[in-house]
Amino acid sequence: MNRLATILVSVLALACLTGGANAQEPDLIFKKSTVFKLLTPDHKLATYGLDDPLIEGVACHFTVPEKGGLSGMFGVAEELSNASIACRQVGPVVFKEKMDQGDEMFRKRRSIFFKKMRIVRGCDTKRNVLVYLAYTDKLIEGSPQNSTSTVPIMPWGDQMPPKCSEFFDD
Repeated sequence: MNRLATILVSVLALACLTGGANAQEPDLIFKKSTVFKLLTPDHKLATYGLDDPLIEGVACHFTVPEKGGLSGMFGVAEELSNASIACRQVGPVVFKEKMDQGDEMFRKRRSIFFKKMRIVRGCDTKRNVLVYLAYTDKLIEGSPQNSTSTVPIMPWGDQMPPKCSEFFDD
């Protein structure tokens, strides 16, 4: 029994260390209660803002459900796979480096074990549009629920827009 407890603690520590490995933490914009809980935290929808770390001038906002109750209070709830995303050009677009289609821009742990919400990005080269996809995956089986947002790269002031095709590898 003691060995099982040691293995469980090790796995929990590893999940905590690898689950939050983000280049940047999103900014909490607000939370809105959806289900009232009398003695424990309510279920909520949480809306966050996030700048694309590799593409200046693009910001995304996403909303995810957060469970309340006892499991939510202690951080062990398995969150729902729902997520919505909206991304916009907020300044002149500047690519900091080359990237691959479908590269991960952000990830957030959604359960104590093996479930993550991810935001990935790509380029619609024909239309010069950035495409962002939010989805949740799990080690064994992911969820088909997803949300997509697009950002047409437009001129900003007197600057002509860059071509995303020059910065994405197929």
